Amino acid sequence: MDWGCLRLSEVKVYDDQLEKALKILKRKLAQDGTFKEIKKRRFYEKPSVKKKRKRQEAAKRRAKASKKSARRVQD
Repeated sequence: MDWGCLRLSEVKVYDDQLEKALKILKRKLAQDGTFKEIKKRRFYEKPSVKKKRKRQEAAKRRAKASKKSARRVQD
């Protein structure tokens, strides 16, 4: 297991507002990408599939970055 990317999320509960704290924790975990990571690791992913997925994610990031930079040029 890779412990190098271990991220700890902390939520403090005030005045016994457990539901509110749970909602905040879920939001933090979603923003961290923890839920995505858990879903990804649920089943074994073949190396070829992993490479293909990483290529697609990188292409998506590049497209988003170029779209963002094109918008900045227009403004």
